[in-house]
Parts: sequence; C-alpha cells; structure tokens
Amino acid sequence: MNIILGGGLAGLSAAWRLTGAGRRAVVVEKGIETGGLARTVVHGGFRFDLGGHRFLTDIPRVAAFVAEVMGDEMLTVPRRSRIYMNGVFFDYPLSPANAVFGLGLATTGAILRDYLLERLVDCVRPRRLVSLEDWVVARFGRRMFELYFKDYSEKVWGLDCGKISREWVSKRIDDLSLWRMARHALCRFSGRRVKTLSDAFWYPRLGIGRLAERLTAMIVDNGNSVRTGTAVTRVVRGSRRLKGVEVARAGGREFLRGSHYLSSIPLGALLSRLDPPPPRRIRRAAGRLGFRSLVLVTLMLRRERVTDLTWMYLPGRDIPFGRIHEPVNWSRDMAPPGHTHLVAEFFCDRGDTVWSAPDNSLVDVTVCHLRRLGFIGPGDLIDSLVLRVPHAYPVFSVGYQEDVRLILDYLARFENLRLVGRSGLYSYLNMDHTMLSGLEAADRVLAARTAPAGASRRELAV
Repeated sequence: MNIILGGGLAGLSAAWRLTGAGRRAVVVEKGIETGGLARTVVHGGFRFDLGGHRFLTDIPRVAAFVAEVMGDEMLTVPRRSRIYMNGVFFDYPLSPANAVFGLGLATTGAILRDYLLERLVDCVRPRRLVSLEDWVVARFGRRMFELYFKDYSEKVWGLDCGKISREWVSKRIDDLSLWRMARHALCRFSGRRVKTLSDAFWYPRLGIGRLAERLTAMIVDNGNSVRTGTAVTRVVRGSRRLKGVEVARAGGREFLRGSHYLSSIPLGALLSRLDPPPPRRIRRAAGRLGFRSLVLVTLMLRRERVTDLTWMYLPGRDIPFGRIHEPVNWSRDMAPPGHTHLVAEFFCDRGDTVWSAPDNSLVDVTVCHLRRLGFIGPGDLIDSLVLRVPHAYPVFSVGYQEDVRLILDYLARFENLRLVGRSGLYSYLNMDHTMLSGLEAADRVLAARTAPAGASRRELAV
C-alpha cells in the first residue's frame, strides 16, 4: 500500500497515477475537504476559490491529464487584469498608451532611461543577483521596481524586497523583462509566448475545486481511500526507510504501514513529526523556513457584475488587502443570477493583527475601501464570509535555498519517501508543475522495483 500525506493537487495526482496503475493508495488529508489551496468554497449559492486559481500549462502530459479528468467542464477564460495605483487603473500586462497616459510622459521616459541604464551596467559589469530587488531592477530598472513591484511584493511577503530571494520572482514571472513585456503589449508577438502574459486560461465551470473533487471521486471509484479530517501525528522512521505513520481523526488514532510514502504536507511539519526526531541542525534549518498565510473576505452583492476583470492588484500601502477577484468573470455559474461577489485577499502571518481581527472588522474595512474605490454602493451587500488559510505560500527569504538543500539531502536517505507539491518541496510551483510533481513521484514509485542498482537516493526522493 502507498500512503500519501496531504490531499492537495500534488497528492491527488500521485494517487490517481498509482491507482490507475493498479496500486493501492490511501490519501490522508487534515482538512475536511481535499484540494488544499485549490479549493472552491460554496456559500449560499455563491462559489469562490481560495484566491483565484487559473490553469495554464505548456506541459503536454499535464494538459492531457487535466483533459482526461475534467472532460468538457473546462472553460477558456479571457484574462483581464489591472493594477490600481495612485488613483489610476493600469492594464496588466501594460499597454503602451495606458502606461504613457497613466504615468505621464516624464515618468514613462524615466522608466525607459532607467531600464537602458541597467542594461548598459549589466553589459559592462555583470552583477550577482541575490534578492527580488536585484532581479527586478536589473530587468525593469529602478523606477519601474519602485512603482510596480516594491510595495506589492512587500505587502504579499511581509519582507523588505532586499530580503526576498530572487528565486521566487524569476520563476513566478517567467524570466520576464521590460523589453519582453513591451514587445508583447505592442504586437502580441507570435512564436514562443511568455506564459506569464498569456491572454487566456482554462478554468472549470464550477470553480478550481472541481479538479480535486473529480480526482477524489476517481481515486475512490478505483477502490481506494481518501481520508479527510485526518491529521498526521507521527511518522516513524528507521535509518533508511519510513516504517509507518500515526494518524488521528474523530474516531481515534490509527497506525498505517505502507511500502512507499509521498508527502505534500509542509516540509517543517513532516520533520516535526519524525520519530525519532531528525538531528538538531535539520530541525534548526526547518525552523528558519516560514509560510505566509491568507485571510479571504468575500462580499456577496446584489449586483449583476462590478467589473469585467479576472484580477485587480492593489499595491498601495493605504489599502490593507493586496488583490481582489470577481468569480463571475471566471464563470457565470459562480453566483446566482443577478448577483456577484468580490473576494479580497489579505496577506498576513498567523497570529498577527490581520489574522486575529474579528470577522466583522475585516468585513467593515473591506467594504469601506471598496466603496471608496467606487466598486460597491449602499444596499449592495447582502452577505459576507471570512476564511483564514494558514501555510498558503512558502516564504523565500534570501538564503533559504541552503536550508532547503540541507533538509532535502537529509530526507533523501529514506528510500521509500517522495516529496511532492509546493509545501512538500518548499518550492513556488504553479498549479501545472504541482500536479506534475505528483505524477512524476508516482512514476518513481512504480519504477522503484526495477530501479538500477546504485541509483541516486536523492533523485528518487525528490
């Protein structure tokens, strides 16, 4: 039997692959539903994701996998995003006219001058790019960094941009630069497209959570088990293999033994449950890895629609939430006829003032700012819901790679353990790469009995 810790998309994809190949699997999920961060909440006829999750991939295997799982449920949705900054709405990706008229000729000229200067400096004296600030300034110029990237990045991560690793931004925006963004905006160039700037994406008609729901149903239909509301309390190890996991649910505790273990739970959580515990240096490294949390405030409105946008980014420090999305612009079936809803994302840390604020206070401050922006008026609000999501995003502070490498090297000694997913690998994976990590880990499990002698344990583990 194969035991999968965590019922997010990575764990479910792995279970789907294993069960489809005739292997038994048990998925253990702490939450009451599968899907992890890619869940869809249903409240009084309204549906919304834990943050808007578009599906976009250039990986043929993942595209075929999703098509098989979802059938005709997927919609093609046009992407329309804007940035609200200094009282002006800017298209994202930027259009030349919007940039010039929104910023003014002087500021636009300064952006271009800064960018050309940075390119010249980089040609004469290539620099070592360590932080998010280093990377963005080198590719967009100092003025662009301060206008578009600095405040939003610091709002999301709660860190100064000089302390955020460049790894996150370089992966997240697909090695983008001002020149590539301008070229895309001017001509929507053909050939290899910048995935970050794609004009459309796939989305399930009833929300991104349908992916997890369909996968869960397929795994169970194959005669296997998906246990929600079940927490991992102990992971018993030997010197080279895991021996079993203790889990707790409402009915009590149970000890599960398996031939292979795939973990997508947060890396630090896995280490803290190892019995016997890992060496102190490994525990210290895990203690330096943090996660950013999320508070979602959803306002249900007596309106047909508020905007035509999929996302709106709000980098300003005067607005406490960083992003909003309107689910009916992803699929009209996300709200009852004649109604819409706005989902505001507050980036925070567990236990801070935002996380601990009463629900009514968070609703009031969200309503206040959205009224000031002209999005909602008196009498529009008919209901609200506040949700708190811990461990939403791994925090990539400068130097985190050394700690992750130390931990992965330690865990690689366990021959029957594979790590998958964003939290399990402590890597900012997009949804398609999250699912791919589960599929490929399952491939390794299926191939484990025929692996050649001397195969790298690190390769098999990660």
